[in-house]
Formats: sequence, structure tokens, C-alpha cells
Amino acid sequence: QFYSNIYYNRVWIPHKEEVWQSAEITKNYKAGDSFLHVQLEDGTELNYIVDPDALPPLRNPDILVGENDLTALSYLHEPAVLHNLKVRFVESKLIYTYSGIILVAVNPYKQLPIYGDAIIHAYSGQNMGDMDPHIFAVAEEAYKQMARNNKNQSIIVSGESGAGKTVSARYTMRYFATVSKSSSNAHVEDKVLASNPITEAIGNAKTTRNDNSSRFGKYTEISFDQSYQIIGANMRTYLLEKSRVVFQSENERNYHIFYQLCASSMLPEFNHLKLGSAEEFNYTRMGGSTVIEGVDDRANMVETQKTFALLGKFMGIRFSNLLKRLWVFFSEMDKILLEDKHLNIFCELLDLSCDKMARWLCHRKITTTSETVIKPMTRAQAVNARDALAKKIYSHLFDFIVERINQSLQFPGKQHTFIGVLDIYGFETFDVNSFEQFCINYANEKLQQQFNLHVFKLEQEEYMKEDIPWTLIDFYDNQPVIDLIEAKMGILELLDEECLLPHGTDENWLQKLYNNFVNKNALFEKPRMSNTSFIIQHFADKVEYKCEGFLEKNRDTVREVLIEILKESKVCELSFRSSLSLLMVTLNATTPHYVRCIKPNDEKLPFEFDSKRVAQQLRACGVLETIRISAQSYPSRWTYIEFFSRYSILMTQQELSINDKKQICKIVLQRLIQDHSQYQFGRTKIFFRAGQVAYLEKLRSDKLRHACITIQKSVRGWLQRKKFLCIKQAAIIIQQYFRGQQAITARTLKQTWAAIIIQKYCRGYLVRRLCQLIRVAAVTIQAYTRGFLARKTYRKMLEEHKAVILQKYARAWLARRRFQNIRRFVLNIQLSYRVQQLQKKIEEQVRDTSQFMILTNFFIISVLFRALLKIKPHFCSLFRLLEKNFQNQKQDYEKEIELLKGEIKILKEEKTQLQHQIQQEIVIQDGLKMEVGQLTKLAQVQYDTFHFGPDPSHQDCTTSAMFFLPCFFNRVLESHFQSQKEIYEKEIEGLNFKVEHLSQDINHLQKLFREENDINDGIRLEVSRLTSENLVRSRCSKAKYVFVTLVIQSKCVSGTSLAIYLQVTVLLCLTAEARVPTESKEYIGMMEYKREDEERIIQNLILDLKPRGVVVNMIPGLPAHILFMCVRYADYLNDADMLKSFMNVTIDGIKQVVKEHSEDFEMLSFWLSNTYYFLNCLKQYSGEEEFMKYNTPHQNKNCLKHFDLSEYRQILSDLAIRIYHQFIIVMENNIQPMIVPGMLEYESLQGISGLKPTGFRKRSSSIDDTDTYTMTSILQQLSYFYSTMCQNGLDSELLKQAVKQLFFLIGATTLNSLFLRKDMCSCRKGMQIRCNISYLEEWLKDKNLQSSNAKETLEPLSQAAWLLQVKKITDDDAKEICEHCTSLSTVQIVKILNSYTPIDDFEKRVTPSFVRKVQAMLNNREDVPQLMLDTKYLFQVTFPFTPSAHALETIQVPSSFKLGFLTRV
Repeated sequence: QFYSNIYYNRVWIPHKEEVWQSAEITKNYKAGDSFLHVQLEDGTELNYIVDPDALPPLRNPDILVGENDLTALSYLHEPAVLHNLKVRFVESKLIYTYSGIILVAVNPYKQLPIYGDAIIHAYSGQNMGDMDPHIFAVAEEAYKQMARNNKNQSIIVSGESGAGKTVSARYTMRYFATVSKSSSNAHVEDKVLASNPITEAIGNAKTTRNDNSSRFGKYTEISFDQSYQIIGANMRTYLLEKSRVVFQSENERNYHIFYQLCASSMLPEFNHLKLGSAEEFNYTRMGGSTVIEGVDDRANMVETQKTFALLGKFMGIRFSNLLKRLWVFFSEMDKILLEDKHLNIFCELLDLSCDKMARWLCHRKITTTSETVIKPMTRAQAVNARDALAKKIYSHLFDFIVERINQSLQFPGKQHTFIGVLDIYGFETFDVNSFEQFCINYANEKLQQQFNLHVFKLEQEEYMKEDIPWTLIDFYDNQPVIDLIEAKMGILELLDEECLLPHGTDENWLQKLYNNFVNKNALFEKPRMSNTSFIIQHFADKVEYKCEGFLEKNRDTVREVLIEILKESKVCELSFRSSLSLLMVTLNATTPHYVRCIKPNDEKLPFEFDSKRVAQQLRACGVLETIRISAQSYPSRWTYIEFFSRYSILMTQQELSINDKKQICKIVLQRLIQDHSQYQFGRTKIFFRAGQVAYLEKLRSDKLRHACITIQKSVRGWLQRKKFLCIKQAAIIIQQYFRGQQAITARTLKQTWAAIIIQKYCRGYLVRRLCQLIRVAAVTIQAYTRGFLARKTYRKMLEEHKAVILQKYARAWLARRRFQNIRRFVLNIQLSYRVQQLQKKIEEQVRDTSQFMILTNFFIISVLFRALLKIKPHFCSLFRLLEKNFQNQKQDYEKEIELLKGEIKILKEEKTQLQHQIQQEIVIQDGLKMEVGQLTKLAQVQYDTFHFGPDPSHQDCTTSAMFFLPCFFNRVLESHFQSQKEIYEKEIEGLNFKVEHLSQDINHLQKLFREENDINDGIRLEVSRLTSENLVRSRCSKAKYVFVTLVIQSKCVSGTSLAIYLQVTVLLCLTAEARVPTESKEYIGMMEYKREDEERIIQNLILDLKPRGVVVNMIPGLPAHILFMCVRYADYLNDADMLKSFMNVTIDGIKQVVKEHSEDFEMLSFWLSNTYYFLNCLKQYSGEEEFMKYNTPHQNKNCLKHFDLSEYRQILSDLAIRIYHQFIIVMENNIQPMIVPGMLEYESLQGISGLKPTGFRKRSSSIDDTDTYTMTSILQQLSYFYSTMCQNGLDSELLKQAVKQLFFLIGATTLNSLFLRKDMCSCRKGMQIRCNISYLEEWLKDKNLQSSNAKETLEPLSQAAWLLQVKKITDDDAKEICEHCTSLSTVQIVKILNSYTPIDDFEKRVTPSFVRKVQAMLNNREDVPQLMLDTKYLFQVTFPFTPSAHALETIQVPSSFKLGFLTRV
């Protein structure tokens, strides 16, 4: 149906070398046509003959090529699988691919950086569908199912030699050892991993296909306890290739251990064993290849010895001796002689009789009923006997070592669950196949049957879970082949029967097979050209087996005499059948996980893909069978959300208006696909038949292509219209100028120019005439107006001038009189008040000074009194000296008081003189008042005469007075004021001089007073300390005081007054407590506590304190300040034991509360802040200059006096670092689950969904899940962290460092996940990541954290997002990538380019040539060849010193702290 009505489809046609090649249909195919017109990729056209009933398989759309899961392909068949693997392996350099429940692993023959611990941690806890295919993903799925379902698991790793089975099994075991570390010190994980080098040394060898081929099957059972931590392991081995010990083909080697011993033969511990080069021994040189290129056998021997030492004491020299004894015997012997040195060394090492061994190697004993005959053997028989003995010794040695390994991995407890790792060779077919290949293929038949049943079971469970009608699927059942081999009268039973016969031969056994199965069983055939072989049709292919050696290898016997010597014997095939049966029982009781290893080429070239060899292995390992089973039912499965997101472009507006997305999907599918049998609706998924997804993809591409064409049409039309309008406008302009040019003539130009000249002059004349008229009129109006205004202003000024003169003289006289009165009054008051104040201050100062000196001397004497008790011989002389000093000071103060009294007397006399002068000035002023009154009357007469006219009789007199009186009046006033001014200036100068002198005296007294206040403060502190000591002491201290007083009185009779002073001083100290409450309290920033209260302080202030009850309306670091105030009190008491005890219990308390709340973010944030503040307080008040310079003078007085706490500062600094690291771990654990879903998976940008088919391994999250984390979740979590840190008062610098660490985690985790998720490496996802980064940058800006350098930690992720969006085609693009991506390593850039996945057909893949070009440009860059970023990396934390601005004196303890027993000092 896909061939008809569809033009230019691409198909796959067979090819001899490439197996399949792609071709494009060039003509429409019609039913019944015998030819298909196709064009190959190289352009060749071909008429391909087709069978109408078996048309060539269709090729998948390019958008589906390179998928992580082969079941996501729309067309499931061999060419599609082969092409998908080739694209992933060759172009994308990806070696792992899912095929339903199988992980296909292609051997790259190159070390890849995808197995580090960072990769393990990246896959830990993730679902298989969320990450790129990986062996770690399979291991994680097994571990997760074991923990979730409490059911045992098994991982079956198979493949042919050289495909990488051993390495894959080793990586799974390493993964379990890393993610399930045990808490004990037994290092069980290391022992489990150490078993691998040992088994590889004794069980691996170089073959033509593989340099490290496992020549045995191994099932390692890793045991876990109830906490799912490794507690032990057990190993079972299957089908060791013993024949390799005595025979190797060309270019092959014996087991590695032999060559390791040869390479180490020169070491001292091996000298007594007389070893030599591997070339000297027959069993090691047989293959002609004793050295492997790039392998150091001596170094490997050292590693093997180390692993033996790790596994236990049982190994060591005993193991080495056994091996060396073994192959010292494997020498080239043509005949056995008693003098043979190899025979002698062999017998000596094994402690055997040389004569017996030499005899029975060359003779055999034949026992009959009547006699026993000893018969010499032929050379061939002797060689066979020697080889049989060698194989037997090595086989038992191998079993012995495995048994001892299991003993070292034993565990005392009970196994809760286990995960088994089966490493067994896959289906083998060679040119010559013998008994070993028969056993291997028989085991693979059993495993394939178990695999088919498991796949069938999973399909049935999926259908039932989704409520899909179950239809029986036809799958290949290989039970007939198994019956042929193991049933009654089958191949193995006939072989056992022939082995029991005395004269049984391979030919007789083969003839029995021919008689029983030829033409009777379709799976058994007889070759046409051979009578010594038989053919079995296995599930993978037909295999021809040579019957030669079957009986001998099945018997695996050694001569009875040699058995008696070695005391051992066994039969191989029975052991293998029983162990295989036990293995199948174990696997059927577990949940299996499958890993199929593929060998891409036989030349071991890195990333070279041989399609023929790979196709052969895909058929043999069951991958194609899985694909065939899936293709028969509904191989493509989409969740409703994925389908809606992918194909919403095919939906109409009416359909999109429905709220139920599930219903929308059903309606759309019923409209798009008319044949309803091509799909089924499940509960959570839609099931499609093969090819339907490709059809939907074609519809989607057509719709997008049509939309693109429409957009292109509109854009191109707009561009063309714009271009047309520009051309049209240009044409119009050209036409305009051209037509104008044609119309212009010389005459027209002259006429036009003449008219312009005439107009110019005419218009100029008219304008000048009008301007002149206006100017004359304006000037005339201005002249008249200005004259009027000037005359008016003159008259007004004349009137005002006369009035001002009169006002001036009157106001001046009144002002002078008022000023003189006020000044005299003020001077009198100031002088009186200042004299009284000075006299009063001087008297008080004298009195206070004398009292102060007495108290000071008393205090000094009381202090010295204590010292006198210790130095009795000198205390009398010191007392006399003090008394003399006291008398001298007293005399000095009395002299000063006398001088001050004299100055006061002089000031009083000056005051009296000034009062007398003031009285005289009052008299003079009274006289002046009388003269002023007379002058006023005279001026009134003059005024009246001026206004009312002169009296005729007094006209002459009045006229003369009018000129005389003003002059006389002015001269009198000026002379009087001048004399008064000089007198007052002299008086002011004298008074200023006296005031300055008194100010100096007052300043001197104030300075003395301040010094005395400082001394008083010290005395007050000392008195308070003495009071506290007296409260603690008993009454015996008072008795001691009385005794001391009596001693002083008795010994110093002359110092009676001094003794009295001492008694008064001590009494003042004892009674200070009673007087303190009556004074105002001044706190000094200490908390008084008792030694027994330490535990209560720690309990209430640290252990029981809740952060949420403290941060509200409290100063930052309040508990830390309270703790430091207690430290100050212990320092003040000078009690070292008290201080040491308090610091120790404080640090222990912080450690305890952090340990108890190690997962509580708020508590860790709170105590990180308080530890930081406590550390800063110890620095701020340490008394060191580098910290004191930030303090206020008052804060510097609160510095510690007696102790250096730098040692405790270091302890607190280390503790703060520990808290910070735990604090960061808690934040990382909280935000870690949100990073990948929010930054990478959630699609907030509309219209750029990148969902694609995901196959069997579905993604764990979808865009419609309500519980899915989004970018908003990350921002909310960051805001919660930020607000909590701010509420707890965390320093801004520490907060910035924490935010920087979080942003590094976000960037590194997102980038690591991007490296491991090919489906996320697309242009659209790059846009989404860049959008999310902008959200984080906006958050930093909103919180004002741009200076934290957090943005720089996102630079690698930002460059990766840019790399996904940038064009990747030309050389310039490659150069731009190299210049821009400076924060990404070469490995990371190449990984992103190889993983780039187009979402639509319109995007182009990155070509391998472009990747190589970028890689070549980056070769000169020196960077670490590491793919993953270390998400556990921690930036170095620094604790900046930030002095506290809070004064200790103002800090009060809230009642909620329950610290009422503390007292502020």
C-alpha cells in the first residue's frame, strides 16, 4: 500500500558487499509490475526485478535515522537496523544502541572517555529512557528493579570473541561497586573488582579475533544486603577451553598467566623456580606469537599479584608455585629420561617420585580378569597422555583458584538479593567446528530460548497493561533444536553411550547419528561431501561439526596410574550439562537484562563498520529476531502527550479547542489513517503498525513544507513588491529630470533671470520705504515717552531725598541711644554672672580636687597594700614614701587654691571699679539728655518756620539759626561719640584679655578633671571587681582584712594616718555593692555566668534554639554575640580554665547541632552564619592592630585583655568550612532533581517542541506531568535558599560564594546530561537552554548578585547552547566555533557535534568531514581530554573579616532564649 499512490519513495535492495544499499524509486509502482525503476545513491539508474509478493523493504525517513532505540524506527527490518547502527557508530561515534530490551554494544577498538566516575554518577538514579544508551544504564535499571521489587536480577552479556563481552561485564560490576558502596571497612567492592584481573589472567588468551578473549563462561553473583549494599559475591565458571593449554593455532597464545610468569622470571622471588623465556617452552611458543603489541606482561603480573594480595592471605607464593610447577613440565620432550631437568624440576616442585612419573608417562597398565600387563606406549600415545595430564592439572588449578576467590568473597550475613552478571561467548561458527563449538552453541540455544520467552512475556504484559486485545505472535521457537541435542536418544545421550563402550569411536557415534536423524529430523543434515561431519540447523545459522575428538574430549580422562599419583579425576560433559541446567534455573528465577556485543570488523580498526560481519552477528545474537517479533505486532508506541506535541501541526483549530488531549489524538488519528486496524488506543499509549509513523512523518513534513512555501511565497512577494516600488520611484525621478531637461531653453533662462532681478530691486525699494516710515514714528513716540517718564522720576526722587535726610538724623539718634542703654545693661549682667560662676566653679573644683586626690591616694595605697604583704622588708619605706608624696601633692594643691583666691580678689576689685565708671557714665548721659532736649526744641522751631513761614520780627535770627544749628549739633554729637568710643574700646580690650586668661585656666582645669574622671572609671571598675570577689569569698576574708590592718598598725606606728586611710578604702570597697544600685547602670558588654551554668548555656543557646524564632526582629548573629560576651567575662576574670572550658563546650555544641541537623538547610544556614559571626567577634576584639583599625574607640576598649584565642580562631575557621561544605551538599541535594527536568527537558517556549519517537525505552517525564519540575521550580528553590540565608544574617560574601557554587552545579549537571542525551542535542533545545540561562541571569540581577561570578560558571553551558544553534557547514563556521567555544574542551565540542540530531527534515546533520575539520583546528588547544564536568567540585571558600557594627553594651538577651541566669555586667 505504501508503494501505490506514493511517488519517489526510497527502498533497500540487496548488495553483495554492503549487504543492503539505498535506492530511490523514480517511477510510480503499480500492482503487478515486475520491475521497479530506482536510482542508486551514486546516480546509477536501475530496473530492479521484484517479486510482487515480496517487495523491497522501505527506508525510514531521515528524521528517524540514528535513533537511540531501534524499535523507534517506523520500518523494522534488517536493512533499517543495520543502517541505524552504522550511522550511530561511524558518524556519531556512539557504540551503544537499544533494540527493545537489548543493549547492542559495538566494540570501538578505542578507549573512549565515557566510563569515568562522573559518568557513573550521571546515570545513577536515572531512567533508561532519559539518557543515551549505555552499559551503565542497563546496570542502573537492574539495580533499581532489584531495590524496587526486591527481586533478583541478571545481566546476560554475550557475543563472539573480540566483541567486548569481558569489558562490558567488567563495567557493570564496576558500576555496582561504585553506586552501592558498603559502610564497612572490608572493601568488599574492591575484592569483587579484583577478581576480574585474576580470572582474565588464568582464563583469557590471545586469539586471531581478540587479544584478550575469554576462553570460559563466567557467572558472577553479586550479593546485596537489605540496604542494597554489596556484602559479597560468588563466581561460577563454565566450559573452560582446556585444549588451549596444549595446543594453539597460528598467531594465538596460551593463557596470559604463562607469559606473565615468563616475563617475571628474572625477579628474585621466582629465581628458585628456574623459569625462562616463553620461547623456550613448547606450550607457549606453539602459536608463534608470544608477545601482544601494546601489552606489558610483566606489569600485568604485578597487577595480578596485587589483586591476589587484596583477596586474602591464601594466595601468594602457593599460587605462583602451582602455576610454575605446571608449566615447568610443559617443555619440549621427545623422550622421557630420568636425567631430564624439566622432569626433575616438575617432580621436585610437586613433591612426586621422579621414577614413577617417568615410567607411567611412557607406559600403561592393562588389567584383565587373569593378569595385569604393563605395555609401553607409542610416541603419539605418550604425547596424548602428557597433554591429558597437563589439561587436568590446569583445569583443577583453575577450579581451585575460583574456589579460593569465592572463599575470599564470602560474607557472614544473609543475602537479601543478588544481581548476576553472565559473561559467556555467543554463537560460534568456524571453518572447522569441534566439541567446544558444539557445547557453546548448545548453551546459546538454551539462552536464546529463555530470551524469546522473556520477550514474548514482556509483549504480553505491555498489551495487558494498556488494555490492548492480545493476539498470538508467531515467533521462532528453538525447542526442537534443544530436543535434538539433549532429549532422550538425542545427540548427547548417544555420545555418552558411545563413551561407555570399551572400543567406542567417533565414527561409530557419528553413524548412530546418521541412522537416527538423517531424513527423520529437519534440523539435522548429513554433508554431501563428507562422512566425518554432521550439520545442525541452529537458531542463528547452520553449523557443520567435525566428529573427530568428540569422544576423547567428552571423556576427558587421564590414565588410572596418573590419577592415583594426582588423586583426581572427572568427566567434562556431565559437569557442563549440570552446570548449564543450574544456570538456566538461576536465570529463569531472575529478571534478565540483555547486552549483545558486536564486533564491527575483523581487523580491529577503530570505528570501521563491516556491514556483512555485523549483519551476521545480528542474526546470531537474536537482535533481528527481537525486531521481527516487534514488527509483527505494534512496534511503534507513543504516549498521548508525545503524539499531541509532535503532530499538533496536523490538527485543526476545532480539534485543538477540545480540552481532553487524549480525545484530540483519537479524533485526529481517525481522520488521518482510515484503516483503523493500523493502530490501537491503549490506556496511556497509542500503538502503531509498522510504517504508520513514517506515514505520519510524511504528512507532517508535507504540512511543514507547505507552510514553508507559503511563508516563502509571502516573503518573496513582499521583497519583490518592495524592489518594484523602489525601481518605480527611481524611474519617476529619472523621467522628471529628463523631461525638465528637454523643456529648458536659453531664452527662457534669460527672461526668467531678468524677471527675478526686477522683482528683487522693486521689492527692496518698497521694503526700505516702509521701514523708514516706521522708524521715524517709533523714534518720535520714544522721545516724548522718555521725557515724560524722566520728569516724573525726578520729582519723585527730590521728594524722597528730603524725607530721607530727616529720617536719617532722627533714626540715627534713637538707635544710638537704645544701643548704649542695652550695652551697658548687658555688660553689667555678664560681668556679675561670670564672676559669680567662676568663683563658684573654683571653689567646687578645689573641694572636689582635694577629695578626689584623697580617694585616689587611698585606692593606690589599698592596691599597694596587697603587694606589701608579699614584700614585707620594703613596705614600711614604701608607706613613708607614699605619705611624703601625699603631703607634697597636698601642699601643691593648697598653693594653687591660694593663687586662685588671689585672682578672685583682683576680679572683685575690678568689678567695683567698673561699677564706679558706670555711675559716672550715667551722670554724663543725663547731661547729654538735657542738651539733646534743648536741641530738639530748637529743631522744632526751625521746622515750624520752614513749613508755616517766618515771623517778621525774628526773620534775621531765624535765617542765621537755620545755617548754624545743624552744624553745631553735628559737631557736638561727633566729638562726644568719639570720646565715648575710645573709652569703650579700651575697656573691651582689657576685658577680652582677662576672659582669655580665664578661659586658659578653665581649659587647664577641665583637662585635669577629665584625667581624674578616667582614673575614677578605672577605680569604679576595680571596685566592682572587688565587690564580685567579696561576694564569693567567705567571712574569712574580712578577718584577714582585720588582721592585715592590725599588722600595719603594730609595725608602722608612724603611719597611723596611713592605716586609717587603708581601713576607709577597704570599707568603701566592701560597701560598694550597697551603693551601686543607687547609681545609673553603665553596661560594659559582658555576660556574667557561673562555671556550672555552661551546660545550660549550650543547651538553651545552641542545641534547643530554633532558627525561625530568632531571625525575626533580631540582630544578625545574636547567639554568636552572646557567646562572645560570655568569653569576655571569662577573659576579664583572667580565668584560663574557665575560658578554655567555655570555648570547648561551645565548639562541641555547634558540632553536635550541625551533626543532628545535617540535612536541615535552615539550621545549617543559621549556624554557618553564627559560627562566622563568632569567628569575626574573636578577630574584632582580639586586640590585634589589623582588626582594631576597623573599630570605634569605644569598641577597642572591649578588646580581650589577658588571653590570645588565635588557636580557637583556627578551630572555628575549620568548623565553619565543614559547616559550609555540608550546607552546600544539602542545597545541591535539594536542587539536583530539578536541574535536568527544568533546564533540559521542560519546554517553556511555544512551538519549538523537540519530541521524537522514543521506542521501547520511554522517557520518564512528559510535558503534561503536573509533578514535573520546571524552570520556575528551580528559580523558586533558588529564591528560597536566598531568602533563608538573608533571614539568618549570612554575610553577603558567603552568600555570593554559595550562589556561585549552586550555579556551577546547575551548569555542570545540565551540560553533563546534554553530553549523554543525543535526543537533546538539537537546535531547538539550544534555544530552550539559552532561554533558561537568561532566566537565571535575570534572577541574579533581581537579587543584586551580579558580582558573585555565578554567571561565569554557566559559560560552558551557554557556549554549548550556542554551538547547537550555530550553522555547521563551511570552513568559516568551523573557525567561528573554535574561536567562540573557549570554555569547552575539544572532546566536548566533538561530542556535541557528533550527537547533533535534527528534529525535522529541514535540518541537516553534521557531516563527519566537518567534525574532523573542527577537530583538526582544535588540535593545538591544550585542555583536559575529559568529557564530563566534575559536579562534585567545590570552589575554595573564603571567610572575609567583616567587623560587627553592633555595640556589645547595647545587646540584650531575649526572654525566648531562656537565659535568665545570665547577668549583663
